[in-house]
Amino acid sequence: MNFQEETKDAIALLQQMIAIPSFSKEEKLVADFLEKYMEIKGYVAIRDKNNVWMLSPGFDASRTTVLLNSHIDTVKPVSGWVRDAFTPIIENEKLFGLGSNDAGASVVSLLHAFFYLSQKEQSYNLIFAASSEEEISGKNGMGSLLAELPKIDFAIVGEPTQMNLAVAEKGLMVLDCVSIGTAGHAARNEGDNAIYKALKDIEWFKNYEFEKKTDLLGPVKMSVTQINAGTQHNVVPDKCTFVVDIRSNEMYSNQEILDEIRKKVGCDIQARSTRLSSTATPLDHPIVLRANKLNRKLFGSPTLSDQSLMNFPSVKIGPGESSRSHTADEFIRLDEINEAIEIYIQLLDGLKL
Repeated sequence: MNFQEETKDAIALLQQMIAIPSFSKEEKLVADFLEKYMEIKGYVAIRDKNNVWMLSPGFDASRTTVLLNSHIDTVKPVSGWVRDAFTPIIENEKLFGLGSNDAGASVVSLLHAFFYLSQKEQSYNLIFAASSEEEISGKNGMGSLLAELPKIDFAIVGEPTQMNLAVAEKGLMVLDCVSIGTAGHAARNEGDNAIYKALKDIEWFKNYEFEKKTDLLGPVKMSVTQINAGTQHNVVPDKCTFVVDIRSNEMYSNQEILDEIRKKVGCDIQARSTRLSSTATPLDHPIVLRANKLNRKLFGSPTLSDQSLMNFPSVKIGPGESSRSHTADEFIRLDEINEAIEIYIQLLDGLKL
């Protein structure tokens, strides 16, 4: 199959998107642009805040529905950019620009695969959705959009994976922990040092292992990433706070992990959220089986995406490499966009679900 025209249009679209700053919560202009682009192509674009979506022609609620999704927000440029982050430049068959790899290339590749697939008779409905606030897991992104969409049976989420298939993804839970002691003068044998109390719990977080591990995602991973205590050198601190980053596997819900932790440690714990769950899709799903036939590598992803908010089977697959995300002089190779469109179509065209 040859998708040169789709690739040409997708690259031109991505260049236009790069030129429109679209930081998380500031995606309005690029959402406006995509909405008009869909309408020019003859589709009815539907808007939810800074999310834009559309249905394939002849949408029938009685049929299985597949969602094609990627995000239009970006992080802010890091220091070290040599090129202008918002000036799309092609050099040596690479397109440079902020969001080119994460995840603009996925957006335009999925969108043009949608155009191709929706012009043919399929056994399922298609929805394309460009979502906002993914980089910050914001409430007005996928979480808001899912409440507006029809029932979804399966999703393909576009993120840079070198077009390999993430069939499982670790979840995220952040804990704010507080150890309370009693203040006293450091020169005398006074007080109950909150730092020493916190250290016992920090040591537990360092060494504890949850029993259930998986081949795809391994064990639950807990990392203490921030700590703060004390007001001055001669006062025994009566309060010590620390933060724990937890990456869950598909064997535990975040709430189950939280309940177990509270049984084991002495500090007060508040979870910022338990909604960003781990996900896993059965390896015998038709799309996974097709991916196998296309020699796509199956893997478990340690990084978070909007999959964490989806309560239906999904996979993560897209052009580019995760290691390029959030870096100076971010780029996507042009042939990666062509490959992505081809593989998305090969995964879905004529599929029976």
